[in-house]
Amino acid sequence: MAEPVNETIFGRILRGEIPCDQVYADAQCLAFRDVQPQAPVHILVIPREPVVNLAEARQEHGPLLGHLLLVAAQVARQEGLEGFRTVINSGAEAGQTVFHLHVHVIGGRPLAWPPG
Repeated sequence: MAEPVNETIFGRILRGEIPCDQVYADAQCLAFRDVQPQAPVHILVIPREPVVNLAEARQEHGPLLGHLLLVAAQVARQEGLEGFRTVINSGAEAGQTVFHLHVHVIGGRPLAWPPG
């Protein structure tokens, strides 16, 4: 059984129990550098609201989901990326390992297609 979303590593980061290399923060989300980057730039954008994953998001999360994507684009610009990829893994079968919704912002090198 997965741990409660507030008890994930991201919940602990949001509470300040674990430090992060923060690149952006506002009342709705936090963005920080991934500790296991898959590219020269690999930033995670996480909501402060505990949403498990995209599959469990509800209609009322629409504005929050839009905000996360706008922040992803903002941090990509902030990092000087001309092109970048956003990834949202939803569920263990898709590669989600932390069950707190998060957007990966990946760039700084050529990215192949298809991924995975």
